[in-house]
Amino acid sequence: MKAETAIELRRNAIAAPNRVPQWVMPLIKISLAAVDALLAALSFLLAFSIREQTDIISPTAWAWSQDFVPYAGILYAAIVIRLGMLTYQRVYRFYGAFSYVQETLRVFKAVAVGSLLIIAWAFLFRGGYAFREFSYSRSVFVLDFALALGLFLAFHLSVRLAQTRFRRKGINLIPTLIVGTNVEAEQTIRELAARRDLGYRVIGVILNSENAAETPDEFSGVPVVGTTNELSDLIKELNIQEVIITDDSIRSDALFEVMMQSGSAGRVEFRFAPNLFDLLPQKTSVEQIGVLPMVRLFREPLSDTDRLLKRVSDILIALSAMAVTAPLWIISMILVKAGSKGPLLFAQERVGMDGRVFRCYKFRTMFADADEGIHREVYKKNIAGEAGDEAVFGKVIDDPRITRSGRFLRRGSLDELPQLLNVLKGDMSIVGPRPPIPYEVEEYDIRHRKRLDMKPGITGLWQVSGRSGISFEEMVRLDVFYIENWSLLLDIKIILLTLPAVVRGDGAE
Repeated sequence: MKAETAIELRRNAIAAPNRVPQWVMPLIKISLAAVDALLAALSFLLAFSIREQTDIISPTAWAWSQDFVPYAGILYAAIVIRLGMLTYQRVYRFYGAFSYVQETLRVFKAVAVGSLLIIAWAFLFRGGYAFREFSYSRSVFVLDFALALGLFLAFHLSVRLAQTRFRRKGINLIPTLIVGTNVEAEQTIRELAARRDLGYRVIGVILNSENAAETPDEFSGVPVVGTTNELSDLIKELNIQEVIITDDSIRSDALFEVMMQSGSAGRVEFRFAPNLFDLLPQKTSVEQIGVLPMVRLFREPLSDTDRLLKRVSDILIALSAMAVTAPLWIISMILVKAGSKGPLLFAQERVGMDGRVFRCYKFRTMFADADEGIHREVYKKNIAGEAGDEAVFGKVIDDPRITRSGRFLRRGSLDELPQLLNVLKGDMSIVGPRPPIPYEVEEYDIRHRKRLDMKPGITGLWQVSGRSGISFEEMVRLDVFYIENWSLLLDIKIILLTLPAVVRGDGAE
């Protein structure tokens, strides 16, 4: 009885209003659409003015000029098409997670497809056939595309920046329940709490009623508000919009019933967060042996074509990165020399693809006479799972060997710039598993050696999934998943995700 009373008190506490009035978001969307309509008109009018160098409005009357009249129908269509494509690309969707890269791609697609539709309208409709013999200037449409892309990108990225700042203040967050008390639930809660910009507010944890022997007050800092038997009622009571299920032992029929009941009451999103790395690799092919369909798993992580494609992309990206970061190389060299006596570069033996040993280059961030034994002991503890509170893989917490300037270089990952030389030499890739040290590989089990099937990388899934702040086993699963599911698109996504991770300095020290 006391436990039920305690749960009821926790429900009442978190059910207090914590969102802006419901009319605010529709008003914001309407306002943004109005601004987009103005931007669509502005880009088209500017394009015409720049190309034709003539008046848009008649100097003798409040009407379109004679030169612009053929384009007037195109202007009206352009506004409708631009708004339609932006809506289709869901740029007015302001709940849940988003990224600036995805927002840029959405705006680009909306503008590009919109421009094609505007051109089609211009050359097919011809102003209602009133200007059948009129020849529209192609430069107007090219300029309109360029101006619209710049204006819409600047506006919508600014809106997303404002949204991020509001979310950090607790506004525009989705009320969310986590179903489960396993490791995945703890990781989900921790990530959503650390990244308020993702747009989720975890207000309670739900226990599996079949496994709930007793009801704790909280889990991972979040109050426990009930069991799965009460889930449908809690969704309505607490105005929940997202339910993230991390416990895969919940009966599917019970979950389906909750989804049906909640669906009729309002819009509720259900997400399932299983262990991603228990899934089969995506690199499979379907073949037929006689009349039997068979699924063949690729034995080699990359085909010859894939290896060539990855190598060419590595060289191009490495050369481009070296050209762009040339000033940072000079600054890093100055900092290394100012920090302590010793060489500029630190060359350490690392194990590459198929167990080949190579010398990995970094800017020196430690004193020249630093003892390697400290690092070796931390590695052994991490691999054995005995690090405890020191479970920051590959790093020594409060390492006394690092210089003051070295900490600055590590925080911004500037010490890793010389690894671009390893990429050009062919020892490393831009994206790949983290390069292990020989004495680390000596502690590997057979299953850990799967990491050596591909060239190590400057960045990888381990980098964008927590960098050093993950356990050894998690890092191995990430690397194996990357190897089995490699694609050039996956490399590009990881590179784009690495940039904000480096800027934030996630686990860099």
